[in-house]
Formats: sequence, structure tokens, C-alpha cells
Amino acid sequence: MQSETKSKVDQLTSPAGHSVSVLRYEGDIASTSKEAVLGTYQSLPKETVKLVLLDFTKVDYINSSGIALVIQMLIEASNAGQKVFAFGLSPHFTKVFTMVGITKYAGLFPNESAAMAAL
Repeated sequence: MQSETKSKVDQLTSPAGHSVSVLRYEGDIASTSKEAVLGTYQSLPKETVKLVLLDFTKVDYINSSGIALVIQMLIEASNAGQKVFAFGLSPHFTKVFTMVGITKYAGLFPNESAAMAAL
């Protein structure tokens, strides 16, 4: 059974002093997750948010529809001139994200500290 997708936004500062918006997801990401994935991202002010970090540490499962939502978000971010990084993916989903070309739009990191260090 699919669990509901939850999301929240945290504002952090990278070690280099940059403002970073962190989208933290929880549950499963599927076609029913549009509001949690795209809606949360689209609520960020594009004029001021230039660095976006996606936290998948509490995501149990992502199906193909969920991956499509993530790709749509990454294309919007690219068009807005934002840089996106992601962390917390299982080895399986790191491989899937790499295979479908998500790494062209987002850097993938094993954990939050590694991602923050790259910003």
C-alpha cells in the first residue's frame, strides 16, 4: 500500500554562505504526489531561490509517475536558472535516477553534509 507523500521546506545556509531551500520528502512518491512534489517546489520564490536541495532520506518508494514529477520539477528549475542537488536516495534509486538522465539536471549526493559541502 502506498503511503501519502509529505513535504516541507527548510531554509539553510551552505558552508560557502549561500542560501539553500531544502525540500524534504517523506512517504512514497507517485502520481498522487503532484502537490507535494511540484506544488511545494512551485511555491518557492524563483527570484530569490537559486539553490534547491531535495531530501529523499524518508522516501520509501518512487514509481515511474513519481520519477516523471521529479523530472518535471528539475526541468522547471533549470529553466528558472536554479541549481538542484539531491541526497538520501537508496542505491537502487541512485542507479535509476542516473539511468533516466536526472544527473543532467541535478547532482546526486549520499547525504546532506556532502550535498551542502558542494554548494
